[in-house]
Amino acid sequence: MPDSAQSTATILARRERLLGPNMTTFYDTPVHLVRGEGAWVWDADGNRLLDCYNNVPHVGHAHPKVVEAITKQALTLNTHTRYLHEGILDYADRLTATMRHDLSAMIMVCTGSEANDIALRMARALTGKTGIIGTDNTYHGNTDLVSHLSAKKTPIGGHVDWVKKVPAPDNLRPLGGSDDTHAQAFADGIQSAIDELEASGHGFSALILDPFFANEGCPTLPKGFLEPAVEVVRRAGGVIIADEVQPGFGRTGYDFWGHERIGLVPDIVTMGKPMGNGHPVAGVVARPEILAQFRNAFGYFNTFGGNPVSAAAANAVLDVLEEEDLVENARDTGDYTLNLLRQIDHPMIADVRGSGMFLGMEFVADPALTPTADFTAQLVEEMRNRGVLLHSMGREYHAIKIRPPMCFNRTQADFLIDTLASALKEIPA
Repeated sequence: MPDSAQSTATILARRERLLGPNMTTFYDTPVHLVRGEGAWVWDADGNRLLDCYNNVPHVGHAHPKVVEAITKQALTLNTHTRYLHEGILDYADRLTATMRHDLSAMIMVCTGSEANDIALRMARALTGKTGIIGTDNTYHGNTDLVSHLSAKKTPIGGHVDWVKKVPAPDNLRPLGGSDDTHAQAFADGIQSAIDELEASGHGFSALILDPFFANEGCPTLPKGFLEPAVEVVRRAGGVIIADEVQPGFGRTGYDFWGHERIGLVPDIVTMGKPMGNGHPVAGVVARPEILAQFRNAFGYFNTFGGNPVSAAAANAVLDVLEEEDLVENARDTGDYTLNLLRQIDHPMIADVRGSGMFLGMEFVADPALTPTADFTAQLVEEMRNRGVLLHSMGREYHAIKIRPPMCFNRTQADFLIDTLASALKEIPA
């Protein structure tokens, strides 16, 4: 067995012994990373791989400005928000200035799961009801409350009747059978779920969704698509939560937030991974009266949420986004990459879509649009072996997800496309 294989086997054995069994890894041969810079990472054997998947290092792996901000603040002070510190206030001022619709009050936490958990509790505090609606192909985190929304895992104890999952949008298989019926059919599903929650006595508190529908496969949806759904929710007195963990902070290239891209006016916005470029920081932004209702109902406190080091990291990410014009880069490089993707010819490509630094390619087996999860999984593995990291998405994991750091450039896009075109030729259709 080669030394690298021995090392991998040893690490996997230690992980199982120390961290427990069934701890997930990417790829048949897990990647042992030791360093990252920009959109590149290096493994323990010295191989360089192009990271086209990770949205955690939003402005690039090991960005020096973010590292410097974390280091400088850690050398000065780190404590919690029961002491006064201006860092969290400066960040909240700056972040909420990127939003409209009176979304001007903020809670900082450590993970997107926590952020979504708080958002759902805010909705319950505001409405006095407990019922929650999400899509049937989504993921919003892993706290006990949020995990009940997961489309892929059944919670211990089974599904709860205060969560309803509605059919997710799909532009190749539009709800209602056509593009003309798609938006209204999505809204009709929400109305049916609301009726069930009200009839059961739970009542309806919130609709939570990713406005880019990232886990659902990022379908191509027009601005205004959600207007019928919003009308249904407002009529029922519910709260709209936009989960911006994946599309937020300019990733789509044309808008700083996914809800602006699709024309949604949310009551609460959540964010996570990209916010601190790998430092564990996340947040919830809401209208002031919603946040006040929550604080009065729950008296919430988070020891590490909004600590000075986290605030410094998050502020530095905003600095880099502005100074390096990364939202504009996402738009320019994203359009360039999308155009190249559409030039790849392969009989199983059913659709190429996306925006900015979030792109996808969907594969099907036949004109009936039968998903091809096995083929997509093989392609992901082949790309990993050729030095490009990406992953799958969609209801059947039959589309590749291309989601690189925001500093991804045209030269790297060329490498991605050349590698992808070559890999597709090697895998039997």
